Amino acid sequence: MTGQFDPTVAADPRAVPGAGPLPGAGPLPGAGAPPPAADGAPDERPSLGDLIGSVTEDLSLLVRQEVELAKAELTESAKRAGKGGGLLAGSGVAGHFVLMFLSFALWWGLPLGRAWSAVVVAVIWAVIAAVLAVRGRGELRRVKGAPRTAETMKKIPNALKGDEEANHE
Repeated sequence: MTGQFDPTVAADPRAVPGAGPLPGAGPLPGAGAPPPAADGAPDERPSLGDLIGSVTEDLSLLVRQEVELAKAELTESAKRAGKGGGLLAGSGVAGHFVLMFLSFALWWGLPLGRAWSAVVVAVIWAVIAAVLAVRGRGELRRVKGAPRTAETMKKIPNALKGDEEANHE
C-alpha cells in the first residue's frame, strides 16, 4: 500500500492493518451512498420520521377500531343480559303468584268450589313462570361478552412485529 486511504479496507472489521484489502472483498453492503433504483432514478425512501408517523397513525386507527368493536359487542351483550334479567324478574313475580294462589287454594280448600278455582289460577301462573324462566335462562346463556374483540386483540402483537402471517395459522 502506498499510504492511500482505501474505504473497503477501513470499513471491513476483518482487515488486518497493512495487509491490504481481503481477496474478493468488495465494498460492504450499506457502505456509501444508496444504490440508484432499477430505472436509474435516485431511491426515494420515506424518512424514519415518516415511517414512525405512518406506524403511529396505523396503530391509532387500529386501537380506535378495536374500541368501536368492543363497544358494539358489549352493547349487544348488555341488551341480552338486560332482556334475560327482565324475563327472570318476571318469572320471579309469576312464581310469587303461584305461591300466593296455592296458599289461597289451601286456605280455601275446605269448600270444593273455591279451592278448585284457585288451583286453576295457580297452574296458569306456574306455566307462565316456567316459560319465562326457560326463556330468561336461554337469553343469559347467549351472552358471550366481546369474543371478536378478544380475537382481534390477540392479533395486534403479531401485526406490530410485522408477522401478520402468524395470525392466519
